[in-house]
Order: sequence, then structure tokens, then C-alpha cells
Amino acid sequence: MLARALKHYLLALQFFTRVPVTGRLADWVGFSPAMLRASAGHFPGVGWLVGGLVAGLTALLLHGLPGNAFAPLVAAVWGTAFGVLITGAFHEDGLADVFDGLGGSPDRDRALIIMKDSRIGAFGSIAMVLTLLAKVSVLALLGAVNGVLLCTALFLAHVVSRTWPLLLIRLMPHVGDAAGSKSKPLADQISGHSLFTAFIWCFMALALVVSAQAATHFIVIDRSLSVLMTAMLVALLASGAVFLLMWRWFWQRLGGFTGDCLGTTQQLCELAFYLGLALCL
Repeated sequence: MLARALKHYLLALQFFTRVPVTGRLADWVGFSPAMLRASAGHFPGVGWLVGGLVAGLTALLLHGLPGNAFAPLVAAVWGTAFGVLITGAFHEDGLADVFDGLGGSPDRDRALIIMKDSRIGAFGSIAMVLTLLAKVSVLALLGAVNGVLLCTALFLAHVVSRTWPLLLIRLMPHVGDAAGSKSKPLADQISGHSLFTAFIWCFMALALVVSAQAATHFIVIDRSLSVLMTAMLVALLASGAVFLLMWRWFWQRLGGFTGDCLGTTQQLCELAFYLGLALCL
């Protein structure tokens, strides 16, 4: 069972990131549509790795940069760029496609055609630039409060934001050209077991941060544990509210989801998580 879970995790890593899972390792992991559907439950687990790497680089930059007011901004920019590099802009591409399609046409079928176009348009460009600017600005604000808080936020947001798209798969039908879609293997309704796996990944990340704060008081300095827990709750509610908005929007406009919708949900829920934390701290 452990070997199967590891295979599913590595397959999710291979599908959702640019982390190399190749050669003999890829042969050992194997591939089938059923395996890819099962691996979806490890999407938040991929967030552990991506968020951990981004947080690690950000911590190194904060330690090495001159200690002035611009250091958190520089670290936020480079950390965000590193995250895009790790994932190959997989989710950002989905965000741009969704805003191009739904912003470019009120007609459902026409919107789906636009979303499949590999070229980026005005709506997609504006949405991606504004999302990245908003993300970097809030991260810089968190870094100005406390560098450890910034790194913690990066880790948590990458995990939590990768849980919400799985609920879209659970609650909505796949629409569009399923035969040619990169999300086709995930189009079938996600199993309860995979969803439970995703929630376990998410819960463990939240529990790890709470335990670290309780033991060291290092994440939020000179504040009680309850302050951090309240901030985390608000951040979860903020990202959950954005998920509900995405679900309603996609249902009204498309009657379901596409792979691009999943990427959009991840990006905007990540941003909402940062903003929720910042509003409380």
C-alpha cells in the first residue's frame, strides 16, 4: 500500500510540476488513466514540495539580502518566480485561458473554443499580470511583518489552494473537448478515498504550523497561538469563499469545469489565503 501511494504521489508530481520523474523512476511509477485519477488526491501533497521549496528559497533570500524595507519585496518576487518555474506556469496558464474565454465571449461554446486556443489574449494577460502583482504585494506585506510568517504563508497556501480544485472535480461535470483535454484522466468524479487523502495532506500542513508556533512562538512573534490560529481560520475562509465564487461562476457560464478552471481556482484561492492572513496580522 505504501509503494502504491508513493507511485501515485510521484505521478502527481510528474503531472503537475516540472520536477523530473524520468528514466527508471518513471518506469517504476508507471502510468494509466486510473492511476492518474487516484493521484489527484496527492495534489495538496505536491503543494508540500512546491511550497516547501519556494519557502526555502525565500528564507535564504531574506537571510542573505540587506536588511532594509525592500528585502521582503525582492524575496517575494523571486520566490513567486521560482514557484512558476517549478510548476511550469501550469496553473497560471489555466488562469489566463479562463479569463480569455469567459471574458472574450458570453457564449458558452465560443468561450470553450477560446480557452483551448494556445495564444494568450488581452483578458488573459491582464488577469495574469494583476494576479501576480497582487500575490507579490501581499507576500511582501507579510514579509514586512515577519520573515518566518512569509515562509509559513507560502508553504500553507500552496497546500491549501491545491485542495479546493479537487472539490470542483467532485461537485461538477467535466465540459468541453474531453478527448483532447489534458485534464481528461481527471474528468471522472474524484473518489471519496482520494478526497480524504487530499484532506489529510491539508490537515497535516495546518497541524504542523500550529505545533511549530506552540513549541517555538517563532512564526508570529510576541503573539499568542490563538492569534495565528484565528489568522489561519480567516485565510481558510477567504480561500473557501473564492472557491465558492469560482464554482458558481463556472456553473453559470460553462455548466461544469475544464482543466483551466482547476488552475484558475488554485491561483485565486492561493491569493485569497495570503490576503486572509495579512488582514489578521
